[in-house]
Amino acid sequence: MGFAKKDILDMESLSADEITIILDIADRMKEISKRPIKKVPTLRGKTVILFFHEPSTRTRTSFEIAAKRLSADSLSINFSSSSMVKQETLIDTVQNLEAMSPDVIIIRHAASGTPHMLARLIKSSVINAGDGMHAHPSQSLLDLMTVREKKGKISGLRIAIIGDISHSRVARSNSIGFTKMGANVVLAGPPTMIPKGIENLGVSVSYNVDDAICDADVIMMLRIQKERQKDFLFPTEREYARYYGLNRKRLTNAKREVLIMHPGPINRGVEIASDVADGPYSIILEQVTNGVAVRMALLYLVAGGARNADTN
Repeated sequence: MGFAKKDILDMESLSADEITIILDIADRMKEISKRPIKKVPTLRGKTVILFFHEPSTRTRTSFEIAAKRLSADSLSINFSSSSMVKQETLIDTVQNLEAMSPDVIIIRHAASGTPHMLARLIKSSVINAGDGMHAHPSQSLLDLMTVREKKGKISGLRIAIIGDISHSRVARSNSIGFTKMGANVVLAGPPTMIPKGIENLGVSVSYNVDDAICDADVIMMLRIQKERQKDFLFPTEREYARYYGLNRKRLTNAKREVLIMHPGPINRGVEIASDVADGPYSIILEQVTNGVAVRMALLYLVAGGARNADTN
């Protein structure tokens, strides 16, 4: 199959061939979710632990559904319900979890690099469900799957990612992922929200949203991540919506067949208007649907499903 990775930590460490393998398997996995009985024995006997230190709806729920649809045993742990509230270190907590012989630990953490550190210390497979402002590989993979599904290709497309680039792990992962698969990525937003040197990821930068979306095949809007900002980076949300938000009037400058995406959660009326988020060009809910399929594919690959069982 050509996929031998123990961990899924970021898009940088995945080759274009490995990304293609994941997307192809996700296409197969998606069919399972359409069956009357949405369950296969592929990962029966495997144990998956979800360890989330940050709030999550889509990522956490879809990973848990993915594990259950593959018949893995899964359990979720919050920071507030772990011994870390008693001052136990993260390393001690995770090593104690590994002592119970799980096959996969899925972790989300506010500190960048945490999944990478844990992957070096434990034998269980680690999947990064988002670390700080660094990486969110499963989100990037589901976005790639959705675009490929809708457009029939990724290479040669123009992808505009707009909003709070500085604090977005999604923007970084998608910049790497889409570029690696042959797309042209432009990042746009306020100058205070675009980090210096981001062009080193192989992307272009624009501070004018209308210019960014003009020739785009895909427009991905990002929310303002106030929880990660130490300073006020724009005057008011009203002004932000006026100059950088996507509304129906601004959308008239885009291609007729443009796709509108958003990783969620959405701040309606700020980075995107409701009639655009719910409009005919929006594939936001398709992203959520494909998130389950992609996360099924990741669990299947790192937990050894490809070697031990069939998906049928």
